[in-house]
Amino acid sequence: PVQVGAPMQLVVEADHTLTINDVVAGEVWICSGQSNMQWPVSRSNDAESEIAAADHPMIRLFTVAMTIAEKPSEQLGMPGHRHRTWKVCRPETIPSFSAVGYYFARHLHNRLNVPVGMINSSWGGTLAEAWTRLEVLQDEPILRPIAERRSAVRVDENGHSIDDSKNPHRAAVLYNAMIAPLIPYRIKGAIWYQGESNVSRAWQYRTLFPTMIGNWREDWGQGDFPFYFTQLAPFNYGNTDPRCLAELWEAQFKTLSLPNTGMAVTVDITDLDNIHPPNKQDVGKRLALWALARDYAHLIVYSGPLYHSQTIDDQRIRLHFKHTGGGLKTNNGAAPSHFQIAGRDRHFIDAEATIDGETVVLRADGINAPVAARYAWRQDALPNLTNLAGLPASPFRTDRWEMVTTGRK
Repeated sequence: PVQVGAPMQLVVEADHTLTINDVVAGEVWICSGQSNMQWPVSRSNDAESEIAAADHPMIRLFTVAMTIAEKPSEQLGMPGHRHRTWKVCRPETIPSFSAVGYYFARHLHNRLNVPVGMINSSWGGTLAEAWTRLEVLQDEPILRPIAERRSAVRVDENGHSIDDSKNPHRAAVLYNAMIAPLIPYRIKGAIWYQGESNVSRAWQYRTLFPTMIGNWREDWGQGDFPFYFTQLAPFNYGNTDPRCLAELWEAQFKTLSLPNTGMAVTVDITDLDNIHPPNKQDVGKRLALWALARDYAHLIVYSGPLYHSQTIDDQRIRLHFKHTGGGLKTNNGAAPSHFQIAGRDRHFIDAEATIDGETVVLRADGINAPVAARYAWRQDALPNLTNLAGLPASPFRTDRWEMVTTGRK
């Protein structure tokens, strides 16, 4: 047994003696995903002052080399490459590390006063299926087309085969090279920031994302370890239907049905023309709030309002929420924005929204018998509903009508 906190010396005695100094025991978390998780401290808000203040010897950092593999590997990195090592969090080591991972670790360390280790295994632009074991994809009918695309031979316009050996977007290749070698390293949990590359297939992501989480948990063999993820920020995805991102938000929301999961909402941390919002401090903090409340028994408000149910009273819809923190408000003092309601014709129009205690009441001229409501149901929405703790509400819909991404594989 080792003591949590104080630096120790690890001695391995065999034919030769190996001594490793400055070893600490504490809470180890994986941080993974695509570019918003990979995004470094040096490019986040207030980078100069944040780097100068990053002297935390009890925070340790490990970055997994970006490599791919055709089959699950037992070794990190390419054969023959120099092995990467744990680094102590210092101003000289933090600039290139994951900003979300660092701010998450800093918040935990400041609240828990124990060492926190972060293993950053992320790669910009990558798909969730690249982080999922191939056999798991093959076993799920909705995901089987992904596995089939991986094995298909690709050719160029001249009929020549295309070498995919360096393509990080193929199914399972990042799981094989950047997740499998970490198993069974003992971890407390994982944080995740990904989905931008799967927006056009949001319907499929409803199956893919929870399947990936289940895959990691099963292979790690540590039970349903905590898995907390970031709901994407609003962004203009070009020529895609503006509802695709909303459907990806819903896929993330629905993943909360898995045990020991949590979601940091970021609809207020955004620049519609920048897919990489530089405010990674609040993202890391909001993920840490879930961990502090759910894993370390801190009595705090840790989530923004999450839609629970609706009741219909004459010409009005009343929306009920979880995680209100004692009440609702807006972040700008104005009336709640970006609510819509529809009747049985399924035609949504803007609604007048009023906060009533821990509920929101909606009505709209011309709809005498409303049946459904939506909130922030488009990619360029900048909604304003929060709880009393200032944490934003997640986009949602109360209907179950057909999605624009249904069937996309």
